[in-house]
Amino acid sequence: MHRLITSSLQGKLTVMMLLSTLLPLFFLGAFSFVTSSRVNEEKTKQTGIDALRRIQANIRFIAQDVEAMSIFLTGDHDVQQYMNSFDFDSPERLRILALMTNLAQSKEYISNITVYSKNKTLPLHTQTIYASNLSKTIEDWNLTGKRWTPLYSNQTVHGQELVFSFLRAVKSTDNFDPLGFIAITINEQAMSRYLAEPNFGVGQGELLLLDSRGTVLSGGNKQRLGQRWETLFPGSQTGDMAGTYGAYTYGEGHGKSTVLYNRIPDLSWTLVGLVPYELYSKENRYIWLLTGSAVSLATVLTAGLILFFVRKVTKPLKVLKRLLVKIDPDEPMPLYQFESPDEVGQLVGSYNQLGEHIKRLKEKLIRMESRKKEADIRALQSQINPHFLYNTLSSVHWTALMRGEQKIADMVGALSDFLRFSLNKGKDFCPVMQEINHVKNYAVIQSIRFPDRFTVSYDIDPQIYKFPMLKLLLQPLVENAMIHGVQKLKRHGTIYISAVKESGGLHFHVQDDGIGMEEETLARLKADLSRPLGDEHNDLSGSYGLRNVNERLQLHYGSLAHLTVESQAGQGTRVSFMIPVKENGHENIDCG
Repeated sequence: MHRLITSSLQGKLTVMMLLSTLLPLFFLGAFSFVTSSRVNEEKTKQTGIDALRRIQANIRFIAQDVEAMSIFLTGDHDVQQYMNSFDFDSPERLRILALMTNLAQSKEYISNITVYSKNKTLPLHTQTIYASNLSKTIEDWNLTGKRWTPLYSNQTVHGQELVFSFLRAVKSTDNFDPLGFIAITINEQAMSRYLAEPNFGVGQGELLLLDSRGTVLSGGNKQRLGQRWETLFPGSQTGDMAGTYGAYTYGEGHGKSTVLYNRIPDLSWTLVGLVPYELYSKENRYIWLLTGSAVSLATVLTAGLILFFVRKVTKPLKVLKRLLVKIDPDEPMPLYQFESPDEVGQLVGSYNQLGEHIKRLKEKLIRMESRKKEADIRALQSQINPHFLYNTLSSVHWTALMRGEQKIADMVGALSDFLRFSLNKGKDFCPVMQEINHVKNYAVIQSIRFPDRFTVSYDIDPQIYKFPMLKLLLQPLVENAMIHGVQKLKRHGTIYISAVKESGGLHFHVQDDGIGMEEETLARLKADLSRPLGDEHNDLSGSYGLRNVNERLQLHYGSLAHLTVESQAGQGTRVSFMIPVKENGHENIDCG
């Protein structure tokens, strides 16, 4: 099996594609299941919190209604008169009792309304109460302000009832003396109807209403009534319920559940929802079944498609392989006729194009070598032809000195040195200093021909004088600047020559302040310089010197060494190039 995989492209592609496709598919399925489970849990939490908000709005409305009712009763004139008098059967008693009875019967959650007066030995109830545990929840009967009581029991005609009350102190409207308090009692059974059927998205959970002490005030599970939260859920504190609302996880294993809470403003009560984790399992099982089925189906389909397409793709490749191994490297690459719109057909087409491209490259290489030899022959001719003139000019130079013709002597001497450098003993390279001196000799000759027409300024780094460079690079650039830039001026012109060593090599600049070039002319010149080596096409007159320098640069230093031309009409032209640094000069070494 291992040998089949390592030696067969079909086996490699099949295994690699199966691994690269099925493994991410399995990871994607696992990730989708985990993410969906978490999203389901978060959705349940949010749904539960929203349900708590709706329920707490109802509870808050009841509490506000009870408080408003107590304010109404404390300010009632008959209530004030009844609580101020000492007579239990005072005239106001029946009217107050009728009023409180109507109020209690109008609200299903009100079990009883009671007036506790300091001036009466017996309280006034709206229903008959045989026994009450309210006294166990009140430590000080001299009540001031208002408050809610914990859960306690009353024995009435209906039997024993679990209730909690809202107490509000009553003061005289005449002298603000305390008269007692009014107790409005809420039936826990009626209140629990609001908490009986919470919907937390994944099923029915449990709701509890906690008072300010953390004691269960009401809820669907009656066994929890009156017990403290810490007792029912050891290890969990009401202090864990930070903020107005939130959720956290309590317990482990089968007893694990999500605790949702929402604090009720102004009451110090907390509405708590319990969602057992087992309620998530139904939806998680459905998600797992759906994800597993999708992944399994995708796995079977993917594996089958991979095997089919790999075989379809590799079959023509095998045929192509058998044909390619028979190719003779010494012979031209034969064309292979295979028509197909897919990648294999494109590969065969690319193979045919490669064969044609190799053929063209061979022909181009032959032309370039021929072009280089011709350039070397032309340079050699330029060295050989002036040899006789050099000897003659040397004789003329001394004759002019002997006759006192200093200008003629200077001009002939400069021309002699100019030709001497052109010979250079047949060498292609020379020091930078010698190239600069060659330019200076040319400038001397031209300054005698055209006196007071131009100035040549030099800015050469002395550290590069001894570095070797290809000869006859700067003089054609200076000549081009003089003929096409400075001489066409009606004023005095200046040519700037600079050279400096940079990280990339030696950087040379030849700049003039002549007439410059229009954008169209500059574009044609750049296009002419960028033509491939060996291309004889040349439409731009006057660019032969620049093109010759550019070709010699690329032939000897490579394609990165080329002329850069910048020009603006009326401001001048700047020609620059960069060559690599050669610490030791070597003759006739071409850098490709």
